[in-house]
Amino acid sequence: MGKDEVPTAKATNRWQPVCQKGELASGQTVEFRIQRPHADPGTMPLTGFVFLHGDEPRAYVNQCPHLGIELNWMPGQFMDADKLFIQCSTHGALFKPGTGECIAGPCQGDALTALDLRIENGEIQIRFQE
Repeated sequence: MGKDEVPTAKATNRWQPVCQKGELASGQTVEFRIQRPHADPGTMPLTGFVFLHGDEPRAYVNQCPHLGIELNWMPGQFMDADKLFIQCSTHGALFKPGTGECIAGPCQGDALTALDLRIENGEIQIRFQE
C-alpha cells in the first residue's frame, strides 16, 4: 500500500483466533465474542459460533435474520433435537448447517451471516466483515 492510500474496511479487518481445530469435536459448538474494532461505544457485543459440518469447520454470526436476536437458548446449544439443523430458539427457524440458509420459519429464504474462516497452524480463525 502506498503512503497516500487509505486502508479500506476490508483491509483493516483482522483475523481473530477462536480455538484449535483439534478442540472442535463432532457435535460440539464453540461460541466466541466477535472483535469489532470499529464498533461504536455502547454497541451490543456481537457473538459467533463455530462447529464442524462433516469434517469442515463452519462459522456464523450468532444472530437470527428475522429479529436480530441470538439463536441459542443455552451456551453452545445451536442445533435442533435431531442435530440436523441450526435452530433459532425463539421462533424455531431451521437453518442448513453448510450454507446457513433458512429452510423453515419466519425468515425462510434468508440466511445466517457466514464468517470468513481459515486454519493457520491448526488454529481456527475468523474474520468479520463490517
